[in-house]
Amino acid sequence: MPKKSTPVSTVEASEPEHRGLDRYDIKILDELQRDGRLTNAELASRVGLSAAPCWRRVRRLETEGYIDGYHASVNRQKIGLGVVAFVRLFAERNTGQVTDEIKRQILALPQVLSCHHISGEGSFEIVVVHTDLEAYARFVREVLINLPHIKDLRTSFSLGEVKNLRQLPLDHLR
Repeated sequence: MPKKSTPVSTVEASEPEHRGLDRYDIKILDELQRDGRLTNAELASRVGLSAAPCWRRVRRLETEGYIDGYHASVNRQKIGLGVVAFVRLFAERNTGQVTDEIKRQILALPQVLSCHHISGEGSFEIVVVHTDLEAYARFVREVLINLPHIKDLRTSFSLGEVKNLRQLPLDHLR
């Protein structure tokens, strides 16, 4: 006999995902954000667990999507990416189909570090890196302004990075 599905209450459905995290999970997330190269033994020692339970927790945090990857932080200036531009893209129309098409196009551009679908003036805000102003201008003329459904764009340039946290704050979880 097929099992009946139990309806999820609206209270359960609106609960934040992080409710299942305990103090050890939060410590693990905090330590791995500081140093993703920690060995399991080092991590276990820092969070106050033995190695096996710590390893199981890390695997669960990965499986459940709390940890979505491990990355090296590369110095963009050292590799010749001196220009950072904040670009607001204006779509001709803001329908679901148009928005999805613009998203697909932006995802294919390696020069775009981040993209946000925004409210207010404009449709998307992207962060672009390039080697120099001339190369960035060519990228705008040849690529960005020619994206399907884009009618205009506005650019602001970074004059210097003040803060770029790669660690998310976790205090609200404690």
